Amino acid sequence: MYYRIGSGVDFHQLVEGRRLWLGGVEIPHVKGAKGHSDADVLLHAICDALLGALALGDIGVHFPDTSEEFRDIDSKILLRRTFSMIHEKGYRVVNIDSTICLEVPKIKPYIPAMQDVISRLLGLSIEDVSIKATTTEKMGFVGREEGVVAYATALLSKE
Repeated sequence: MYYRIGSGVDFHQLVEGRRLWLGGVEIPHVKGAKGHSDADVLLHAICDALLGALALGDIGVHFPDTSEEFRDIDSKILLRRTFSMIHEKGYRVVNIDSTICLEVPKIKPYIPAMQDVISRLLGLSIEDVSIKATTTEKMGFVGREEGVVAYATALLSKE
């Protein structure tokens, strides 16, 4: 077996008038993430982790925010396309470990649904998709409820 590991991170502002998408699941909240796509920071961080593991650049290289093709696109499509790139290189995803930093809303009730979405997109079992959530204890832009951050690590293998 040959293994590669990658890490990803994504940040988006939180603004009124947008829907909040995390891990492919819509989370009810008064604010949503501002971005060119649906601004799903968790799926974007996972895309970057997968791409980084194979030194394929980042999400902005493959899905630029200057392209109308990707305006308001569902980030599940971006993750599916990223997974296809990984698969074409002969790799499979072993597991994903991720953390979402968000003051409110509390997302623990939504984590199983996120795990289900991500595991189906990547051909994994739910047990292979770790999603953790934390606050920043009211510190920084996340603590002031101005933004959301997600971190992801992906392990890939090639036989």
